[in-house]
Amino acid sequence: MQNKKFVFIITHSYDNPDKVAGAMQVAANMATFDAEIAFFLMDKGALLAKKGFAETLTWQTKGQFSPVADLMKTLIEDFKIKFYICEACYKYHELNKAELIPNSEPKTGSYLGEMLFERQGLTF
Repeated sequence: MQNKKFVFIITHSYDNPDKVAGAMQVAANMATFDAEIAFFLMDKGALLAKKGFAETLTWQTKGQFSPVADLMKTLIEDFKIKFYICEACYKYHELNKAELIPNSEPKTGSYLGEMLFERQGLTF
């Protein structure tokens, strides 16, 4: 595989936890093959950066994917994957740095643009 750098753009959370779980499962699988993965959280997806929020996503389809909270823990702890949060969404959802998950930080939309010059983007 030539391009092993990817950015997963997540725009959902409570409104479609199966989509979020599916994206994170694919990312974890790719990371096991040494792909360089990052996440960019936008719109409702920005809420995933708040500590404890992923644990509230309990109504996803049972047995289809691992729970979002478990997947995020694996991505952060085992693979050290970064979660960038759309800065405008960060402000809109009134997040603050003290309540963010590890390996996360707000970034501007132009940062996402820069990442897309060197990474393949996958939007969920």
